[in-house]
Amino acid sequence: MTAVAAVTHSVAIDVRPVASTADREAFIRFQWEPYQGNAAFVPPLLMERRDFLNPKKNPFFQHADVELFLARRNGKIVGRIAAIEDRNYNKFHSSKTAYWGLFECLDDVDAAQAMFATVKAWSRARGLVGMLGPMNVSSNYDCGTLLDAFDKPPFLLMTYNPPYYATLIEACGQKKAKDLLGWSIDVTKAVPERVQKLAEKFRKREDLTVRPIDVKDMANEIEKIKRIYNDAWEQNWGAVPMTDDEFHHMAKDMKQLVVPELFLIAEVRGEPVAFAMTLPDVNRALAKVNGRLFPFGLVKLLWHMRKITACRLIALGIRKGFRKRGIDAVLYNDTLKNAQRLGYTDGEVSWTLEDNVLINRAIELMGAKRYKTYRMYEGPV
Repeated sequence: MTAVAAVTHSVAIDVRPVASTADREAFIRFQWEPYQGNAAFVPPLLMERRDFLNPKKNPFFQHADVELFLARRNGKIVGRIAAIEDRNYNKFHSSKTAYWGLFECLDDVDAAQAMFATVKAWSRARGLVGMLGPMNVSSNYDCGTLLDAFDKPPFLLMTYNPPYYATLIEACGQKKAKDLLGWSIDVTKAVPERVQKLAEKFRKREDLTVRPIDVKDMANEIEKIKRIYNDAWEQNWGAVPMTDDEFHHMAKDMKQLVVPELFLIAEVRGEPVAFAMTLPDVNRALAKVNGRLFPFGLVKLLWHMRKITACRLIALGIRKGFRKRGIDAVLYNDTLKNAQRLGYTDGEVSWTLEDNVLINRAIELMGAKRYKTYRMYEGPV
């Protein structure tokens, strides 16, 4: 991480880079502060956050520089933020963009403005000209500022924040870049008959086979999924292909959560062309342990994981050349039916781009209802 001089403001907000293990731990633990008394907040696992921010353990750092900052008022931490230069993103998009992310702040506009001013100075020093965020730490991870449904806890790998965050961010000169949508679905309801008929029509027409992921052959399965993923998201707004190391690192983390019947691969005459990844909403269990696995958190976590009845459709990707052929309808249909058989009752499909009309329409046909909005912001540095 590149050192940046402290930025001191007239309102007594002192913003300094994280420079020690103690600072890093303070950065991680500050996430709890804005959510005191908030029942919807799901604390992350402390050990997971330490690994995530460790350049030796997170392969994202192989192609990105990340500077973490803490803001203090009279010595007390009042906010945190990360400044990020993802070289892969800028190369892929031929841009000079800085991300900002991992933003947490008390309801203190002076602190927010001081932190954004620091990120802007950091970015200008690197020759970057634009800002995009929040990215935690790219679009391949969680991103976006929640604008509504603050009484609803976040599903696995989705963001959550207090209602005042949008006001703070906009007070720092950030403007809407794009909204991301979250959809709620009642898994207990039957798949609409029209969708079932269309799915069977498309399945036969495309000679399509849909199968569960083979957990006994995960190495080969992951390679197939990686090729589909990078091809499917290549032209999406804000997207950047994952490196091999990133993809395998994320797959390793998720492997223990995989329910094969909810992780489906679609093949046309034996060729993998699409996948749909749905995972149990482990956040329902994480909410019970307050970030700690020891001494008793692990037992509590495992106990509550057995009772999870909610799941999230995290990704549905279709290779170029196989889109607009109904494959998405088949995957939605099969995923929902499998979830019903497994006893799930609640689901979320997230996130989708606000202007992805075809996908959003397909999700609505499945009976899902839009219930959350996450905003991405942009601005000059």
